[in-house]
Amino acid sequence: MSSQQLAAESYRIMWLFVFFDLPVTCVKQRKRATKFRKDLMDDGFTMMQFSVYIRHCASKENATVHINRIRKVIPPEGHVSIVSITDKQFGNILNVRGATKEKPPTAPAQLEMF
Repeated sequence: MSSQQLAAESYRIMWLFVFFDLPVTCVKQRKRATKFRKDLMDDGFTMMQFSVYIRHCASKENATVHINRIRKVIPPEGHVSIVSITDKQFGNILNVRGATKEKPPTAPAQLEMF
């Protein structure tokens, strides 16, 4: 693949971020929050921070599929935000843990077939 194709691809590939703040003051709310996190992980999301999950998507169309899945499992209480950014933007994230800078996670090696 040429450098121009790689550059164009970095704007096509998307990353989804799901940020949420769900109530967990009673057993029912805790179960809903746990189920929501499990649904995210079952859909290929990984935890970046507490209540922040991320997922690599091959295209904007693929990201839309996952956004629609998330919308179907959002609990009735709490706040959920979904943000999509390009791979190029994702590569510019600066993660700092303590005094040590960390690179953002890399894209998965395999491509999705669905």
